[in-house]
Amino acid sequence: MQCVFSLIVDNTPGILSRIAGLFSRRNYNVDSITAGVTADPRFTRITIAASGDEDILEQIGKQVQKLEDVIDLKVLVPNQSVFRELILVKVRANAAQRAEIIAVSEIFRAKVVDVEDESMTLELTGNQSKLEAFLHLLYGYEILELARTGITGLLRGSKNVTYID
Repeated sequence: MQCVFSLIVDNTPGILSRIAGLFSRRNYNVDSITAGVTADPRFTRITIAASGDEDILEQIGKQVQKLEDVIDLKVLVPNQSVFRELILVKVRANAAQRAEIIAVSEIFRAKVVDVEDESMTLELTGNQSKLEAFLHLLYGYEILELARTGITGLLRGSKNVTYID
């Protein structure tokens, strides 16, 4: 079972390390972790996708909430949240293969961000199932490199916005 946690934390040195250390010390599994400053530079939003049974995921939430720099923690429920991930895929592509790869890319609205003689790099943003479907179609080609950002997300609507003075 996977759960996605959205944290608002003080933007202080070492906060990401402290959160990762909590997961490491307790042997929790992190599927992905993303972090970035919010509209207010005093705070950082950290999105953590973690796996485990219901008890472990509940324990993760409680342990993270106890950290001093954590201001707010929300569990992002799939039907009440928006999730996105970005991937960059470098594919071996000669001149004859480029048109085929571009056709696949257009179906998924992926962008071609670099083209060389023997390769091309594609960028795609979407939910995990969209990215997996795109990658599945590219497996017929040689994937030279792949980079994924991990999940980031927000709750839908404006009712659950955290305001900080």
